[in-house]
Amino acid sequence: MALVALVAAAGPRWERTAPAEGAARDLPPDQVGTFSIVAYDPQRKEWGVAVQSCILAVGSMVPFARSEVGAIATQAYANTTFGPRGLDMLADGHSAEEVVKALIQSDHGRERRQLAVIDKEGRLAHYTGKDCTEWAGAVTGEHYSCQGNILAGPQVVQAMTQAFEKARGSLADRMLAALEAGQQAGGDRRGQQSAAMLVVKKGAGWNGFDDRFIDLRVDDHPSPIAELKRLVNLRLGRSRSGG
Repeated sequence: MALVALVAAAGPRWERTAPAEGAARDLPPDQVGTFSIVAYDPQRKEWGVAVQSCILAVGSMVPFARSEVGAIATQAYANTTFGPRGLDMLADGHSAEEVVKALIQSDHGRERRQLAVIDKEGRLAHYTGKDCTEWAGAVTGEHYSCQGNILAGPQVVQAMTQAFEKARGSLADRMLAALEAGQQAGGDRRGQQSAAMLVVKKGAGWNGFDDRFIDLRVDDHPSPIAELKRLVNLRLGRSRSGG
């Protein structure tokens, strides 16, 4: 098992996982072939995940986050138990690296998983199994990680990284910029279908009752990132029709 755990550094750091000998090279329709970003804004105390994929309703599988705890993206042949289990471990004081190691070691299907975790301090860890369909890998920087599988190539996560670092505005704005750049660089080799964004902040949800500042999903759309951007703008009050 090849476990990769990266702590945030001043500049981006790369990790590519080569496919196992004999690994499938077709484009499986049931794999959460995805590009995503997990990130933390220390000034606003916001944690978030943004994701795009060529499957229906990717937002129901990949993004998990809890304020003052961290955020998780679980993808490829996604093990969705990683989300709640990982957040509970983070809440109990485990580091992102410890969470990734424990989750992956407990999973017999680990070589088909892709996972990224960011903790309450913005520390990062990620894992890409050797049987994830290429191109698969990740790049991390200060308080963020961009990862994907079934991608057009490493230029997808590279473009996401550059866009996130150059963008200004809220965490949501910067993650949207990363998704747009990833798509422009080739994105998911199968195309587009759905996108989602989850941003959490203590007391920022509906009437202050929960932490879900942004919880938006585009389940089936020919241009899911553009539609997600429209919804985010509505949520942030940038359109008269946003209410």
